[in-house]
Amino acid sequence: MIATNATRVQVAIWRDPRQWADALATIWRRSMRFRTIAITLLLTSLAIFITCVIMALVIRNDLFESRKDEALHNARAAVSQAQTLLDSGQSGDDRSKKLALWREAQNVLARTASSNRIAGFPATLDGDGFAPPGFVNKLSSEQLSNELRTRVIKVPGRQAWQSIALPQDDGTTTAGIVVGQQLVVPDAGSYDVYIAYDLADADETLIFVQRTLWLAGISLVAILAAISWLVLRSVSTPIIEAAETSARLAAGDLEVRLPVRGEDELATLARSFNAMADSIESQIGELAELSLVQQRFVSDVSHELRTPLTTIRLAAEMINDNRDEFDPTTARTAELLHTQVQRFETLLTDLLEISRYDAGSVQLEVEATSLAQLAEEIVEQLRPLAATHETELRMVAPGGYSPVDMDPRRVRRVLRNLVGNAIEHGEGQPIVVTVDSNQHAVAIGVRDFGLGMRSEDAAHVFDRFWRADPSRKRTIGGTGLGLSIALGDAKLHGGTLAVWSELGVGTNFVLTLPRGGGDLSGPSPVPLEPQESILDIANVTEPIVLRRDDDAPSAGSRGLS
Repeated sequence: MIATNATRVQVAIWRDPRQWADALATIWRRSMRFRTIAITLLLTSLAIFITCVIMALVIRNDLFESRKDEALHNARAAVSQAQTLLDSGQSGDDRSKKLALWREAQNVLARTASSNRIAGFPATLDGDGFAPPGFVNKLSSEQLSNELRTRVIKVPGRQAWQSIALPQDDGTTTAGIVVGQQLVVPDAGSYDVYIAYDLADADETLIFVQRTLWLAGISLVAILAAISWLVLRSVSTPIIEAAETSARLAAGDLEVRLPVRGEDELATLARSFNAMADSIESQIGELAELSLVQQRFVSDVSHELRTPLTTIRLAAEMINDNRDEFDPTTARTAELLHTQVQRFETLLTDLLEISRYDAGSVQLEVEATSLAQLAEEIVEQLRPLAATHETELRMVAPGGYSPVDMDPRRVRRVLRNLVGNAIEHGEGQPIVVTVDSNQHAVAIGVRDFGLGMRSEDAAHVFDRFWRADPSRKRTIGGTGLGLSIALGDAKLHGGTLAVWSELGVGTNFVLTLPRGGGDLSGPSPVPLEPQESILDIANVTEPIVLRRDDDAPSAGSRGLS
């Protein structure tokens, strides 16, 4: 059954010219050997075709010229011997002798001309004497053109010839040539004698030569194709091996090498490639070792700093709790110490988390959770912070209520980071948190209307310790690792975290998580590039009841918070 289906597919491909052309185009693009052989055969076939055509034309002309010269020579010799016979004959006024002499002349013409197609017609008669009648032997006057007969009459001493089609006994025609010349009969006048020669033998010779030329040309093309294939195979096989080896090396197989054969240029290429691969493997090994040392260093340093930092934090909290007993300068110093120690502890926590991602030792603690409920929690937690920045938080949740397998702690951290960044960079404008879902995924978007970023800056927002404007200070104590960790959390769930930003318009982050823990398929429920403007948001003054999921909880309608 499988073989039958494969056969049907092949038949369908061969029946459809477009699929056949697409297959050839694909082979043409991807195979250097096929392309080279095709070009070689095309140019060779064209050259051989032109050569064969030229040789066939030259041979045909030579055959015709030689056959024409032979016909003219035979006709001239026949007319000359017949004229000699007539001039030497003594017939007088005896009609019977004249007729006998005339028949003898006809026999001489037929015998000497080597042709049985002869005709003679009276041209001019002298006096009132007896003139022998004309004769026709397999050559009628209808086969002779007026132009030929006119030339024979106007130039009595010269030969005239013309190509004609001679009928055969089976009803077919063959190429021929007819030669005309005048013959003078003493005491009677002049006669136009025409002798036709069959060129069938020349045509057969020409056909044989042409067939031989074409067979030789086709054989030569086949031989050249075989030679080209053998030569190209010996040259292209190492190149194909180099291409496949390069692809494997690019895919991460650092131990692959090219076989070295001989001492020619290809062997030099193989040795150079192997040396390059050795160098790349060595450098990547060094970089991997250096990265491992760096990761271990960060992890070890972070762990080692935890103990003294805990002591410092306890001391800072004790000092900060008693800051009212100090003078204002010392109290402010104690407050700053407490704040920076907290930031330092947060930085160590983020560094430890980054080191776990680098080491590949992060695991999810999955449970069924509603993304919309998580978003509501984060929005409510950060409302006081938004109030200090005179920023209004709004939430739009048409979907996302049905539980989805996720790690709620990590998703809360992502949302807290996104909303916190929006508050910090929102320039006091409203911030819209949108949650929605479809059959493939759930998503949340955090949209602010702040300064925004250029596209080249937006491409670096997930880099560690990167800031679009280094001169701006962080107002809520960020470590510069939050977005990098957030991206790692999204990828760990099999989802995506994307950003859209435009200078002077604002920024939109969209976190998309797949349902069921699979890979994402289809578009995100929340578009990355927002459609609403700041004016659209500012015009909304009353709560809007939005559509909910069919499986949403029955507790109240969701709207703009």
